[in-house]
Amino acid sequence: MGLLTNKVALITGASKGIGKAIAEQFIAEGAKVAFTYLSSVEKGEALEAELSKRGEAKGFRSDASSSGQAEQLIKDIVAHYGQIDIVVNNAGITKDTLLMRMTEEDFDRVLSVNLKSVFNTTKHVQRLMLKQRSGSIINMSSIVGVKGNAGQSNYAASKAGIIGFTKSIALELGSRGIRCNAIAPGFIETEMTDSLNADTVESWRNAIPLKRGGQPLDIANACVFLASDMSTYITGQVLQVDGGLLT
Repeated sequence: MGLLTNKVALITGASKGIGKAIAEQFIAEGAKVAFTYLSSVEKGEALEAELSKRGEAKGFRSDASSSGQAEQLIKDIVAHYGQIDIVVNNAGITKDTLLMRMTEEDFDRVLSVNLKSVFNTTKHVQRLMLKQRSGSIINMSSIVGVKGNAGQSNYAASKAGIIGFTKSIALELGSRGIRCNAIAPGFIETEMTDSLNADTVESWRNAIPLKRGGQPLDIANACVFLASDMSTYITGQVLQVDGGLLT
């Protein structure tokens, strides 16, 4: 359809799962895609090769939780493409356990990768977007950041923090034509859920009004909407893509 033609998009953490689906949909809609990966080097290189057959794409090995690496990433993308119109802050990890067993290291690492990375990337791209007087920033939160979840206090804190950050940036940058929104996925079936007990997965599906788990494509399509000109009057919002789970 070409909803993102002539736009340059950066997607962090895109070597697999939701990030990969977003990159694939952005290419399909005509965007030039830059994406990051860190530990999944082979998957990142394979994705670059795959996407390059259908459009312009380049992968960067970069850790968004590092301010210096995030700053260099933005410089490298601008040197390659000349602009950045869309940022999807998708990089994230989990280290789930009950609070009584959670270490300080587990808490700090999840907050750093999930929340500080959003701060780093947004801070370093904002100068470019301010000059352009345009841009769409999409931050990947979670319904866990909206409602909480036992055994995920670190993850929930990071995802709730993303929501507060998103709303604040929308207020700060809106007057310069820069939009900032968050997506809160529900139960999305990815490589991570493949290892779960089948009965557990089925019980989760039954708790969802639409009676199915979400697919990475469901999140990718929401990202296309928020990245495109179809959503030019939407900012500071949290779009729950959860099959009605929190209704």
